[in-house]
Amino acid sequence: MVKNAHFLLFSYPIFQKFTISLKKQRKHLYTMITFPNAKINLGLNIVEKRPDGYHNLETIFYPINLQDALEVNRMENSQVPYKLRVSGTAIEGSPEENLVVKAYNLLREKYELAPVDIHLYKHIPMGAGLGGGSADGAFMIKVLNEKFRLGLSIEEMESYAAQLGADCAFFIQNQPVFATGIGNVFERIRLSLASYRLVLVKPNISVSTKEAYANIQPKRPEVSLKEIVQQPVETWATCMKNDFEDNVFKLYPEIAAIKDKMYDLGAVYASMSGSGSAVFGLFKEKIENVDEKFAGYFCRQREMI
Repeated sequence: MVKNAHFLLFSYPIFQKFTISLKKQRKHLYTMITFPNAKINLGLNIVEKRPDGYHNLETIFYPINLQDALEVNRMENSQVPYKLRVSGTAIEGSPEENLVVKAYNLLREKYELAPVDIHLYKHIPMGAGLGGGSADGAFMIKVLNEKFRLGLSIEEMESYAAQLGADCAFFIQNQPVFATGIGNVFERIRLSLASYRLVLVKPNISVSTKEAYANIQPKRPEVSLKEIVQQPVETWATCMKNDFEDNVFKLYPEIAAIKDKMYDLGAVYASMSGSGSAVFGLFKEKIENVDEKFAGYFCRQREMI
């Protein structure tokens, strides 16, 4: 079990070595703990509908310092391949539906993996457009690769992660990218927002995929996000758009109000992340008493990376 999980969750930057090995003296087993982080979408354009019914898009994925905690222990003499315990935010569905279990089963099809005891501490809100589940699955692949010395390359881990979900592979390298396709084709970009502070707010609203895509008219933008993101952040508010916002804001004015409040508080740029329902703002200075300003919501303030 993760000891002092709340402390651990916010004590390690996501770009330090992504696992920590601790030797249990009594049983001579190794515990590995890693901290899957969320991401935000900087802009999102729905560019065309595909023959398979999906939509091609373009967006910027940017990692943020909001993390879950994932602990993996090897089990000796176990009759079952894995055990999954989840604490923190409750997760609906069976263990088999969880991406950390899917990641384990995916690698177990090709490699002889020992049984594992998995403890997932959920802090990243779900149904928010932050990629928390995808991060958990991708980080599980990285943990298993190191723990069992599988020797997988970055490209091989990305290939496995892509089988779990469109954006999962992003979290293998965890660097800002220009994403196209269905959010599964990545091009590394040079972008640092380290001088800004992030305020992230998630209302108690879940936006379904059907709701998000309702009334969407795919259109290629006149200027690509890949070009816009290289402009000063101060210009983004007038030229960087999330195509989901118009429809989602009509359905859920509460989400629109959160974005408006970000700008009222002095945000340089604010947007809904992905299809929502989380909204983020980028600020030059720390916002005092931000929890009070967004009382009743999941609200976190972080330094950007």
